[in-house]
Amino acid sequence: MASCPFNPASQEYADFLYYYTNQSQPLDNAPEGTLCIQYISSYFAVVHVPLKSSLPLSFEKYSYYSIPKLFTLLDTSSMEESGIQQVLNTPSLANGGRGTIIGIVDTGIDYTNPLFRNPDGTTRLLSIWDQTLPEDSGQLPPGVPDLYAYSGASYGTEFSEEDINAALESENPYALVPSRDENGHGTFLAGIAGGGFLDDGEFNGAAPYCRLAVVKLKPAKSYLRDFFLIRPEAEAYQENDIMMAIKYLYVTAMSRQMPLVILLGLGTNSGSHEGQSPLSSQLQSTTRFPGIISVVAAGNETGLGHHYHGEISPEVPYEDVEIYVGARETSEGFSMEMWSAGTDTFSVEILSPGGEMAERIHPSAGTQVTLSFKLVNSQVTVCNQPLESGSGRQLIFFRFLRPAEGIWRIRVSPSFSLTGEYNMWLPAESFISPETRFLRPAPYSTVTVPGNSAAALTIGAYNHLNDSIYIHSSRGFTINNHVKPDLAAPGVNVYGPGLSRGPSSSFPMTRRSGTSAAAAHAAGAAASLLSWGLTEGNDPDMTQTALRSYLIRGARRNPAFTYPNREWGYGILDLYQTFRSIS
Repeated sequence: MASCPFNPASQEYADFLYYYTNQSQPLDNAPEGTLCIQYISSYFAVVHVPLKSSLPLSFEKYSYYSIPKLFTLLDTSSMEESGIQQVLNTPSLANGGRGTIIGIVDTGIDYTNPLFRNPDGTTRLLSIWDQTLPEDSGQLPPGVPDLYAYSGASYGTEFSEEDINAALESENPYALVPSRDENGHGTFLAGIAGGGFLDDGEFNGAAPYCRLAVVKLKPAKSYLRDFFLIRPEAEAYQENDIMMAIKYLYVTAMSRQMPLVILLGLGTNSGSHEGQSPLSSQLQSTTRFPGIISVVAAGNETGLGHHYHGEISPEVPYEDVEIYVGARETSEGFSMEMWSAGTDTFSVEILSPGGEMAERIHPSAGTQVTLSFKLVNSQVTVCNQPLESGSGRQLIFFRFLRPAEGIWRIRVSPSFSLTGEYNMWLPAESFISPETRFLRPAPYSTVTVPGNSAAALTIGAYNHLNDSIYIHSSRGFTINNHVKPDLAAPGVNVYGPGLSRGPSSSFPMTRRSGTSAAAAHAAGAAASLLSWGLTEGNDPDMTQTALRSYLIRGARRNPAFTYPNREWGYGILDLYQTFRSIS
């Protein structure tokens, strides 16, 4: 299908992700009532259906990966510690990412900030795709650019370099380009990765001469928030919108024949955590081309009690998994996922804080059961998929609706067991209150999706002031034992741009912590390497794999540790040592 005849960002339409091949078009398996299909890649498409005909959502009606998962933001001196400033101070290496694009998929950007402008005042941005504009109206108003021919998206508004320059020359820039970053997260990451030089010399980004392309993600639709039980104030973004953003950045880079670094400071705990999600698959297919790099934050999940690893021996009939549910969850609820290891299957029983034990749910195909606990006035819906097609594992999806405060127990019994292993994940930070956690959590395999994708350069965070790992930086390895994170970069109290305080043209600086800030450092370093390799012709076929190897060879390693390890990956990012190892 061509461009949608309506605004698919409208709350009136449901979005579904579908996998297809050249031999099997998505129209063959699209849900009934499909009005519009937007193609993301040669493997994935987004299908838009009237919301009323799609409800209620369930994994009995739709496959697990067809329902877009929700992602959250992963954050909340560093340039010297990363070896970036030393490179910028070395004339033969100081390309600063010149000739490359850093593409940022996040909350937008304060394009008026001098950090994103050339010395003559013109913008360093190639474009902004604001998915939130025009606001949700059900149809596209006259005069709004149709992005379909360019990026395959029939929603949002694109602002070109020319549009942004015209806005910067006007007295009221936002009257011409009304795209704003209300959160500040995207502006901060853009400043760390590719911000220019401040006049006082107190700050510069990792790749100050790169060009920037920015996608401002629209907030997740209400029906998906309701399905995953995400509270209204939490920042949440849809998987299909992130995938469309990556396609947009790829087309932007290809149309200009420029190398591209895709920076993602987003993550989720939804999925099997083995790099099989649609977003992970898209990163894999996009970064197979030379000059296309993806840098992803590892997540901030360590110490939060959101992961449980179970292993039931043949001598033990069952295992009780204890979850403490905090008071904030009692008004709405939360979701949780359990994934088996390999071909194992399990049955589950639920014991409420009131002492009620619900019926056992066996691993039969397509089972969805709603359990009522009368003593605590709570409901739990359990969807059991003995074989989830994307991973080949058993998936049990739980929706705790208005659960009582206290300790809930999931009794897990093996039905078919070769390893006896399984994993459970609660939602990522900001999707759930700090009080709700597993009482016996597993400290490892907490890297969020898509950071556990083999395609991504996954970055953990450390404190560059004392060389200690950031307390919440997600730890590896993946559940299939791939090394993640790849590297660690500064991510504690990092200094970067805040949001403008209004028309007074004040541009404050601020500090943030988290693996998003760390990933921004690595994205800027990657842009410098791409500039050296492709723009300057030293390695014209540089791929994601080669760039990862360059950075690993130059990484700083503590002789007291064994590498790779679960906290630091292969070591600390050091761009200067990377160039020294090359020479």
